[in-house]
Amino acid sequence: MSTTENVDRWLLYVAVATIVVAGLLLLARIWRGPSMLDRALSLDVCAALIIAGLGARAALVRDTFYFPIMLVLAFLGFTGSVGIARFIAVRDRPRPHPRPGHPTGTKETGP
Repeated sequence: MSTTENVDRWLLYVAVATIVVAGLLLLARIWRGPSMLDRALSLDVCAALIIAGLGARAALVRDTFYFPIMLVLAFLGFTGSVGIARFIAVRDRPRPHPRPGHPTGTKETGP
């Protein structure tokens, strides 16, 4: 094994260790996240970490088998994040303030 291959292998090991540490910190954020938005963001980052882990695995074994899986995971992560963001946006939409002197607080429509 040449020196370049050894350096590549050690860099991949460092990348995998970094991904594992990031995953542990991410689990802590999911567990302690004060808001639902923090947890949703953490799940999005979790998908990115899984993709990064698969990429590191593909680089380590020099196999392209994982690339379609990474693509599907990226798509699912994106659509999941957009769905959660839309849910949070609808949930947190400000409600109209009741008009003073009007019992229902709704706007009057035309004649």
